[in-house]
Amino acid sequence: MPLPLYLLALAVFAMGTSEFMLAGLLPDIASDLDVTVGTAGTLTSAFAVGMIVGAPLVAALARNWPRRSCLLGFILVFAAAHAVGALTTSFPVLFTTRVVAALANAGFLAVALTAAATLVPSDKKGRALAVLLSGTTVATIAGVPGGSVLGAWLDWRATFWAVAALCLPAAIGILTGLPARRAPNDATGGPDLRAELAQLTRGRLVLVMLLGALVNGATLGSFTFLARVVTGTAGLGEWWISVVLVLFGAGSFVGVTVAGRLSDQRPGLVLAVGGPLLLLGWPALAMLADEPVALFLLVFVQGALSFALGSMLITRVLYEAVRAPAMAGSYATAALNVGAAVGPLIAATTLSTAAGDRGPLWASGFLVAVALLMAFPLRSVFTADRSIEVLQ
Repeated sequence: MPLPLYLLALAVFAMGTSEFMLAGLLPDIASDLDVTVGTAGTLTSAFAVGMIVGAPLVAALARNWPRRSCLLGFILVFAAAHAVGALTTSFPVLFTTRVVAALANAGFLAVALTAAATLVPSDKKGRALAVLLSGTTVATIAGVPGGSVLGAWLDWRATFWAVAALCLPAAIGILTGLPARRAPNDATGGPDLRAELAQLTRGRLVLVMLLGALVNGATLGSFTFLARVVTGTAGLGEWWISVVLVLFGAGSFVGVTVAGRLSDQRPGLVLAVGGPLLLLGWPALAMLADEPVALFLLVFVQGALSFALGSMLITRVLYEAVRAPAMAGSYATAALNVGAAVGPLIAATTLSTAAGDRGPLWASGFLVAVALLMAFPLRSVFTADRSIEVLQ
């Protein structure tokens, strides 16, 4: 894999830390800013909404700009938004900084996904995506738990400052590792914007985007409220939150790594094996969350299955959007973050039900069930066909 791909993964690590770190910080943020935990949870949805809107919008505006300039600008805006968030004492201001950071993250990821796919041969997109997404999985292993520890040791603001600082070496890496000139396979000279947007009328593309949204919604719905499960249902101390987040992150790294080697040639296998296991895992976790050993084991397994299935689906988005070279990354980003926006909102509604802290886990199982009911009758979509045909 080329060096620029790993530099992009470094930046994704910083951004992934920010996206997922709230799972361990929500109680402190809620207490400090005098809002409920459910209200604080909307920060996750605000970030996701910014990603949904920002991915296609920013990708369309920046489709003819040099990639290095785009990526560098996005990560600097991202860092600035976190600095403001660390300073504010107002929840609405913090909410706004999350939206701004999400717009920058969306632009970065949309361009980075497209760039990653063009840095490797056409049949290696899954492996390239696995390297890029390893930044996110390492964030869940190291960055997010580290942020949780930092937040417990100091406060949640220190974690925001740490994310801003993480952006600086990533920016230097992008500045020195990527060429300033426009790549020959950039959008210039390719399909015009209208033709690329027209790809969204294709049934196969819309299907894999929807499935990706459902699976990621299930993942983020439970992940956002894992801290409550750890300290509430399982009755463990606050420091155990970091342990659970590390286990989830370690599982996600395994899942992305395995799926990266299968998503190009055997996506149907990932769906057929990973889908039912993921479906069974969420209710199992809900029922056994009060047993620490079972909680630790199932969190690891669900992290692996969630990211294996999710990364495969996003790889299929890139394959299905092959005729939209500049916008394909934004379609994948939007699919991920529709789920990231809706999942925590659905999960939050279950906290006030009889299920209590286990509610988000049951909600995740429901979302995966919907995804599988839609996917299995259309299994032919998940074939390793390198020459994607337009669905008539």
